[in-house]
Amino acid sequence: MGMPKNTLRSYLITALAVGMLPLLAACGGSGDEDGKSGGSSAAGGGTKNVDGAAQLNIPEGVNAEAKKEYIRENAISACMKKEGFTYTPHVTAASSADPNHDGDGEDYAAAKKYRQKYGFGTYAAAAYPDDPNVPFSNAGGKVGGKTLDPVDDDTKGLTPAQMKAYEAALYGPPAKTKAEEKDAGCTLEGNTAAYGAPLSAAAEKKKQNAKTEENRQNGLALNGDTQLVQLAQQYAACLKEQGIPVSTTQPTGMAYMVRIDLTNKIPEGSKWTKEQAMPLLTADIGIALKDLECGKKFRAAYFPKEKANPYWGDGA
Repeated sequence: MGMPKNTLRSYLITALAVGMLPLLAACGGSGDEDGKSGGSSAAGGGTKNVDGAAQLNIPEGVNAEAKKEYIRENAISACMKKEGFTYTPHVTAASSADPNHDGDGEDYAAAKKYRQKYGFGTYAAAAYPDDPNVPFSNAGGKVGGKTLDPVDDDTKGLTPAQMKAYEAALYGPPAKTKAEEKDAGCTLEGNTAAYGAPLSAAAEKKKQNAKTEENRQNGLALNGDTQLVQLAQQYAACLKEQGIPVSTTQPTGMAYMVRIDLTNKIPEGSKWTKEQAMPLLTADIGIALKDLECGKKFRAAYFPKEKANPYWGDGA
């Protein structure tokens, strides 16, 4: 039931919820009396049981950010157990061998394989409705052979009132207004354990302003890089020769420009039958492969520099 970015603050649930805890002990959404855990992780590492709460073992070799996710999920599980509920921790780690590679071109060989079948991915789900590796699809509840949303029995059998108490423990009571929304519940306890205590509003604003300025400076550095500017011009000239429109020649926008421009031309909410999607996919594949070849030298230079100067915006 873990939710990656939905941070919330922990405090006691309402008196109603507290009064329900003895009842919940006999429900499917309660703590396991036999000490067995259904905790799992799509990233591997196995599970253990600590004081009745499912806990994920942190695999060796995971990076710092992934490790924080394990710490976060384990802390949420422990917090929910103290409140009288079961929470099954889940962490899904990205794999470099994931067949659902989005074909952005950073890995030329992988992107070529991806685009040869899926193009930019826009029409692939309609063309291959039963393919679990199709981008943006959820064939059989899986993508790339991996379950997207882990299914557990944490809330199975709960009455509406009990479910309300469970959500209050996990997320905190619902805010009365949008302006009053703030982090609450066991999820914040998990985030605090992994990422530290939340900042004050003033400190958070200062941090965001610093990030925005750093991003602006990184964008200037990338767009002012002589090598990238030259390669972007060559990339754009190649696209024009192939009959593909060019809307920008800024390095920060070039890597994803063709895909974004094509997507923006599609009316929102558009859907296609398999028969309608196949010819559209064929055309999409052709453009995607031309784009990949035209931008091969540019991307080989851009992505390493973008990693050194992380940037968002302008299609990045």
